[in-house]
Amino acid sequence: MNDSIGIDISKAFLDVHRLTSGETVQFANSPAGLRALHHWIGSQMPDIVVYEATGVFHRALEGSLSGKLPLVKVNPLQARHFAKARGTRAKTDALDAQMLATMGAALNLSPDEPVDRNQHVLKELQVARTALIKERTRLKNREKTQTLPLLKRQSKVRLDQIARQLTQLEEALLDVLKQSPKKARAFDILCSIPGLGAITAMTILVECPEIGTMTGKQIASLAGLAPMTRQSGQWRGKAFIQGGRKFLRDALYMPALVCARYNPDLRQKYQDMKEAQKPAKVALTCLMRKLIILANALIKQDRKWEPISA
Repeated sequence: MNDSIGIDISKAFLDVHRLTSGETVQFANSPAGLRALHHWIGSQMPDIVVYEATGVFHRALEGSLSGKLPLVKVNPLQARHFAKARGTRAKTDALDAQMLATMGAALNLSPDEPVDRNQHVLKELQVARTALIKERTRLKNREKTQTLPLLKRQSKVRLDQIARQLTQLEEALLDVLKQSPKKARAFDILCSIPGLGAITAMTILVECPEIGTMTGKQIASLAGLAPMTRQSGQWRGKAFIQGGRKFLRDALYMPALVCARYNPDLRQKYQDMKEAQKPAKVALTCLMRKLIILANALIKQDRKWEPISA
């Protein structure tokens, strides 16, 4: 049996279960609690330490113990499906910790790569930028129906402020990216692809730090752009995409539109699909998939984009 540890993370506590000993303990989700957890594990290093992605609550664990322990972050939905498959209906923090430890051993999960120290900073900046983009869209839509001069002036002042704040955030994102030589190189490679601008390149690196370490099928599935086959017996259903990282997929939509016109490689693929009577949305989805696979391959090979010679 693998020595697997499961950690159920909440805002205030860390419920921890060690599979080999069957012991379950609780620590505070704080710097002192994380130090106590590391001390409790001691010199007997486990094979894996499994925890669920829980938004901001798991960041302290990653920041403190990544690189020190063999951490494995799993999707909460997959963890719940695993619990149901085992017939576990009850749900408590202690049971969840035990279930995560069992899941790690049963599925023979492998430890994740250590988290980049700047990744959380990049993500926080990206979240703030996304919030400003949404607010700018709401203000522009509201501005079309405003008739009072006072409201129009206030909207204009706020839009100008948002424009300045967006510039500051984008400069901060680029500065943090360039602190890492690996990310700076990946950024230059992404910007070399026709149709991919600096903002999209930054978004890809923030939303998909694993890019360049995966296969084409893996990166397409991670972005939610891999078609899911649906077959049973003689029945053949339509394949469709589902799941994946929404913000990564959203970031690829506008570049796909640009590539359909200006990227010499992907433009031909788009035209071929249109001539084959494929819907425009299907053709664009195909371009999005090819774009992220291309970006992943170039970063893995550490080379910039070059046009295919005739």
